[in-house]
Amino acid sequence: DVRVIEPNYFEAMGIRFLEGRTFTDREATQVSRVVIVNKALADLYFPGADAVGKKIAIEMSHDPVPSEIVGVVCDAKYTGLDADVRPMVYWPHPELARSFMTLLVRTDSDPLTLASALRHEVQAIDKDQPIADVRTMEQLMSGSIARTRFSAMLLVVFASVALVLAAVGIYGVMAYSVEQRTREIGIRMALGAGRSDVVAMVVRQGMMLAGAGVVIGLGAAWALTRFLASLLYQVSATDTASFLSISIALAIVALVASLIPAYRATKVDPMVALSYE
Repeated sequence: DVRVIEPNYFEAMGIRFLEGRTFTDREATQVSRVVIVNKALADLYFPGADAVGKKIAIEMSHDPVPSEIVGVVCDAKYTGLDADVRPMVYWPHPELARSFMTLLVRTDSDPLTLASALRHEVQAIDKDQPIADVRTMEQLMSGSIARTRFSAMLLVVFASVALVLAAVGIYGVMAYSVEQRTREIGIRMALGAGRSDVVAMVVRQGMMLAGAGVVIGLGAAWALTRFLASLLYQVSATDTASFLSISIALAIVALVASLIPAYRATKVDPMVALSYE
């Protein structure tokens, strides 16, 4: 891929130099046969070597002339966050003049407040030069990921509903299971078991059941994560924090679902519990 830039482009974009330098003022105004490349290109064509000082020919014309590499910069994505990094060559404007350009302005204040001032400055140089499509970098980024963000939001909604249903289901099943053991709890207490012992036993058995379910669920989720990989950026489809947090949340729900009914059952009179159906 090819980009035509001015010397201070990398500073404005926050793209860091790994080797070499940017273009000089002379190189920015005269054909000097120099280029800057990204790390992907340097790694592809000059693996294990210093790319600065090497020469490459970019076939942008019928008679490509070798140009010297004067700098290597970090990789940057231009077509989308989910796109693969491509080998990139940056040329000064005289090397490949274009009929249209993009003016990039970096500022600490609201960028849109400078739009009118920028129009005035450009038209002071050339009153016939049109300026269109003034947008902030945030707007450009938002537009490029709009479809992916919408899909991710749908997944978040569905996942949240699924998590709530799972929590409600676990609570209902565990509470019902403990409720069914009211008679057993009454017998144990009649034979001398303490309330804390009964509660600990019920919670322990309930958590073992919930733990088995969590393990099975983690295995199934791990196997299905490959279908989500295309919707993620800089987050692994097998993100450990996500799996761990959901597992802990469901375990807490199971604990509460076991603890509350078990504690309630221990407050029932043993004689009443023995006659419970």
